[in-house]
Amino acid sequence: MRLTLEMAKILLMEGEKKAKEMGLAADIAVVDDGGNLIAFYRMDHARIGGINISQNKAWTSVALQTPTANLAQAAQPGGPSFGINTTNNGRIVILGGGIPLTKEGRIIGGIGVSGGTSAQDVEVASAVVKAFDNMHGTAPTRSLQARIGSITQFS
Repeated sequence: MRLTLEMAKILLMEGEKKAKEMGLAADIAVVDDGGNLIAFYRMDHARIGGINISQNKAWTSVALQTPTANLAQAAQPGGPSFGINTTNNGRIVILGGGIPLTKEGRIIGGIGVSGGTSAQDVEVASAVVKAFDNMHGTAPTRSLQARIGSITQFS
């Protein structure tokens, strides 16, 4: 299975929906199994600093094959992975909000969210993962009317 642009658009909309429910303005990124950006969405009023953070959270989750929240404790001073966030030209992010997208035990992409606390970013990213898991490898049969930057909803 391959993560497509159409699937990524749906995932971005699910992330936006959850972020809005939580009162957040978030930057949301979807990457493929190689960590390459497929799609990105910056909600109105989201911090510009979150653009790279969300993309790097998604990349980190794929590159290290784990949610970024799992890295925080081990990366603390004295931890077994202390300094990991200084590797890969500083691209590794140890803040929560990056989660790999898996199907049948294989990573096919990742989601990265930046806009709230680490716990809030994890909550938004987890909603995206849940939506991804419900796709069963294909885009839902419901129609999707959207363009990047629109506020159009599912019909």
